[in-house]
Formats: sequence, C-alpha cells, structure tokens
Amino acid sequence: MNTAIQITIYDSQDKSLLDDCLALCDRYELIFSRTNENSELYKLNHRISDSAVSNQTIETQTTPYQVNGTTNTWHISEYLAALLSQGLSITRESDGAFDIAIAPLTSLWDFTAEDPKAPDDADIQKVLPLCSSDGVTIDGQDITLPSDDIQFDVGAIAKGYIADRLKDFLVKKGVNSAIINLGGNVLCIGSKPDGTPFKVGIQKPFADRNETEAVMDITGKSVVSSGIYERCFKQNGKLYHHILNPKTGYPYDNSLISVTIISDQSVDGDALSTTCFALGLEDGLKFAEKKGVQAVFITEDYELHYTDGFQDEINVTDVES
Repeated sequence: MNTAIQITIYDSQDKSLLDDCLALCDRYELIFSRTNENSELYKLNHRISDSAVSNQTIETQTTPYQVNGTTNTWHISEYLAALLSQGLSITRESDGAFDIAIAPLTSLWDFTAEDPKAPDDADIQKVLPLCSSDGVTIDGQDITLPSDDIQFDVGAIAKGYIADRLKDFLVKKGVNSAIINLGGNVLCIGSKPDGTPFKVGIQKPFADRNETEAVMDITGKSVVSSGIYERCFKQNGKLYHHILNPKTGYPYDNSLISVTIISDQSVDGDALSTTCFALGLEDGLKFAEKKGVQAVFITEDYELHYTDGFQDEINVTDVES
C-alpha cells in the first residue's frame, strides 16, 4: 500500500473488525502489487504461469495461468479482472491521458528512493512505445495481451478498489458509522453516530497533512485527492512528481497542483482524480461533470475551481489563510 492506513469505527467496539480489515489489505496487496514478486499482477506482468494452478478456486488464486496453452490469453482472479477492466474503461474514455499499461515507465521513476533522480531521457524514450493498452481485451476472467511487452500498474486505482471492499465488509458486519482512510483515499460509511456529516478536509498542497484548504460535509461518500505534492522531488531546481504522462514519459505540467473527487465509489474517485489531473483544468472539469461526480481543482495560484453544482450538493467551507 505504501501509505498509512487508518480505519475508525464509531458504532462498534469489536476490535477484531480492524484486524480483519488489515488482513484484507494484505490479501489485496498480494493481488495488485506491481513490485511484490509473489503478487498476481507481478506474475501477469512477467508472464509467470504454472499449469498446476489452473485448478485454483477464485478465493485462493494468486497466479495467472495461460488459457488452453495459448501465449497471449491468461486467466486471472475475479479481483484483478475487475480492477483491470475499470482501468481500461477510464484509459479509453480519457483517450490515453490515463493508461494502466504505464508500468514500463513507472518502473523507471523511483520516487521513494533515498536520493531520487529523473531517469535518462534515452531510457524514457525507449519504453514509451510500450506504454499503451491498445488491443488489450478482457472477457470475464480471461485477459488477452497483444504484446509481450505490456505491463500494468494499478497504483492509481487499487487503493480506491480496496477501500470499497473494506466498506462492503464492514457494512456486512453491521457497521453504519466509520471512516476508511488509505493515505488520502477517504471513504465514509454513513455519518457520525449523532447523524451529522463527517468533516473531510481538502489538504493544502505542500503543507502538513493537518492543514486544509477547505472542509466538506460528507455522508456515505468517497473523497480522493491526487496532487503533485504527494510523491515528488526537486532536481536542478525543477519539481518532478509522480503523475506521469504516458505520451511524454515525464510528469504532467499543466498548472494544476491537485484534484479532489467526491463520488459514491472510491475506485471511481481514485481513477478520476488522476485522470482529471492529467486532462488539465478545463477538460478535467468537463470530464468530471460528464462522469457525474463532483470535483475541486487547485491551480498553482492556490485558487479552488469547482464542478458545476458542487456547492449546491456539498456544503464546503473555505479555510482562511
């Protein structure tokens, strides 16, 4: 997950629910991680197949396997299939501004290194032609890959998907008031025990996590932010951040600092916060409105820009500087 996980349950004292939630996080990590050599996604990306696993149940599958001995069609778990399908849908709707087949590029950029540096341009140009999901198809749990070079990175959507599954689990266990926070992916279950909305802040970029630009009243919805301040470094006076353009190989530079999406499903907010950032202010606002979610964009002058009807639907209070 590479982030702090905080789950707060207000209407139950059953601490085993928290243990179960963390166990679920570990389970999904073993499916979606790009770097864990034991994860299902890693094995799919590196075409690691084992015919012995073809009899796995959905609940235990952690290794994809080739279908009928073919080299380009793989059977994957229902969870990975669901997430990749979601990612492919947004990839195509955004005309590739967001593309889950960006792993060859993200593998070059290490924002967690002790002394991070921009990759050599020659290396970036070499992998750019590989960063496209054109031709990828998913039929049920079977995924067909048109090239041996295609590799997926679901980092921009996995936390949202996992948050939704945690919410499903807690609601099934009778929880009606809780907050799931997966490092900036906030998902509310219901409202506070007294019936009032939760207060969720929009983080002030480049400031401490407790500093906010605005505070929203949220009941039963997801709040997800993507910004240039999350994972970044400076080199020769230039800021490099983790939201990469699959067409250029470099971070997007479009005068945006962050995008926050308010949606019913956290996976939608996760995908759309990155996608709308990639599209820029004008097209991003239009895309969010087209998708039926509310959004707030922060530009480099620290101005807040809202989708049409945002303040009619969501009570928001600007925080004075």
